[in-house]
Amino acid sequence: MRVFLLNLLLAISWSALTGDATLVNLLFGFLLGYLALRVSPELPGGSKYFKRLQNFFHLSIFFLQELFLSSLRAAWEIFSPTLKSRPMIVQIPLEIHERNQIFVLINLISLTPGTMVLDISPDNSTLIVHTMFVDHPDSFRQEIRHGFEKRVKEAIS
Repeated sequence: MRVFLLNLLLAISWSALTGDATLVNLLFGFLLGYLALRVSPELPGGSKYFKRLQNFFHLSIFFLQELFLSSLRAAWEIFSPTLKSRPMIVQIPLEIHERNQIFVLINLISLTPGTMVLDISPDNSTLIVHTMFVDHPDSFRQEIRHGFEKRVKEAIS
């Protein structure tokens, strides 16, 4: 947490020194601060911070890719003359058990077009998800487990 605050302080300092307080300049300052901290000598908690930030970046890229592809699939379904959707409700057992990780996972799944988390079991061990495009429920479970759940677990641990 200290390394993140130091990185944020470097980003704010960059914006103040350049006299440009835009979001793009702040993000550029954050990137410069990250690179400066990355090459600096050993920082307490630094290696965990760099790994977590890298995992968060991978999760973000994966989500944007899934968002784009599922948006195209949903748009194609809307504009095509024949319906190819196969809606289904699938129960997905979870490997993660932390409330923050489950919260992020539920939101990422629900933000993806064509999927919606309907409920979670009282013991937080199973998600009930409605999806538009499923051929086999087991393959959908594996996609969630090896896609979103794996990356959320890596990014928020």
